[in-house]
Amino acid sequence: MKKLTAIVFMMFSCSTDKTDPTPVTPPVDDAPKQYGVPFSNVPATQNVVMYEVNPRAFSTVGNLQGIIDRLDNIKALGVNTIWLMPIHPVGKEKSAGGLGSLYAVQNYREVNPEFGTLEKLRELVQKAHDKNMAVILDWVANHTAWDNVWIKNKSWYTQDASGNIIIPPGTNWQDVAELNFNNADMRKAMIAAMKYWVLEANVDGFRCDAVDFVPADFWKQALDELKAIPGRNLILLAEGGKADNFTSGFQMNYAWDFYNNLKQVYAENKPAGSIFSTHLAEYSSIPGGARKLRYTTNHDQSAYDGTPVALFGGVKGALSASVVTVLTSAVPLLYGSQEVGQAENLPFFTRQPIDWTKNTDMQAAYEKLFAIYNSTTAFTTGSLQYFNSDNIAAFKRVSGADEYLVLVNVRADEQEIILDASLQNSTWTSAIDGSAVSLSTNVVLGGYEYRILKKN
Repeated sequence: MKKLTAIVFMMFSCSTDKTDPTPVTPPVDDAPKQYGVPFSNVPATQNVVMYEVNPRAFSTVGNLQGIIDRLDNIKALGVNTIWLMPIHPVGKEKSAGGLGSLYAVQNYREVNPEFGTLEKLRELVQKAHDKNMAVILDWVANHTAWDNVWIKNKSWYTQDASGNIIIPPGTNWQDVAELNFNNADMRKAMIAAMKYWVLEANVDGFRCDAVDFVPADFWKQALDELKAIPGRNLILLAEGGKADNFTSGFQMNYAWDFYNNLKQVYAENKPAGSIFSTHLAEYSSIPGGARKLRYTTNHDQSAYDGTPVALFGGVKGALSASVVTVLTSAVPLLYGSQEVGQAENLPFFTRQPIDWTKNTDMQAAYEKLFAIYNSTTAFTTGSLQYFNSDNIAAFKRVSGADEYLVLVNVRADEQEIILDASLQNSTWTSAIDGSAVSLSTNVVLGGYEYRILKKN
């Protein structure tokens, strides 16, 4: 979802003088053809390691081929799921600066020629599958561009008292028109378009934008139909925070509270222990088996809020924040650029290619972090025990014979923690470099230093 740059309390309306008053229903194909073979290794929800790609920034060419060319680099991070930001043509009417927002969809059934063709998307998906990675698409259901092919069906859109199609209420998103989910034909066309990409491009699911703006019963209808496609195991992520995200059929939604609390820990000296109280509060509000998506950045944060390097105290702070985020029980997300310490904001309305030659040590650290994460079930389904500390995030993860202790200094200066009695005088092995570690009664960590220890 595009970040709100201002909260707008009055309902904007936009003239529809150019709209043909005669309804023209776009063709709805409820039976698109299956292309290729459904991917058989879609990861279970708790095992997803997700990587978000901004096609405009990911390469100097800014297209799907640029993503294909870096699939090995994504795989090397330990990723098993690629999330592509919207790949559809972008609206030209009322366009929001630069090349326009990827979230102003002009046609749900086409690939943006800026990025390539359907054939090129199929190639990307197949090559990702060959490398044992799933691919999901960003889906924008709440609104369309003003020049979307559906706009002539005025009843498919929300209107004000004067009959004018409106932007999403409470936003300043002037480049998009809000869809009317009371219209059964629009719903049918939307679901058919989602099915189209599962079958015709062989994608493995969706990250759905602005889910809480859309009625939960639509998502239940749509996801039930998607799950009924034979031979499919789909990944379904909601950009939302409501309990009905899960009753509608999503497996994951956003850990907004965790992210916002973590920023306060690093920037405002909030106690490190609040990380775990926030974690527990988030998980107490969702069903068993569901997951929160956790991150230190994504496309909205890196475009508007700040990159991890800016928000968490530089490269070392960004890495330490990622260790805390990844090793608690959630689905971890990496946003393409954070592994090389992108410092400047990264827009998605324009092309600003990532410099992949920066901070190669940081990229190696991420590869090591996810190698540890993927080597055990301790960090996905294991128990979590935390130890109260103001300045060091200290917690254990245990699954069967695997026991890990994680210590992360969330401050820029040196900090000490007095170890819990259960940890004193114990022996461990560094999961990072394999060295032997003997703990006494306390541990001193340098600024933003972290340790991941495996019990001997």
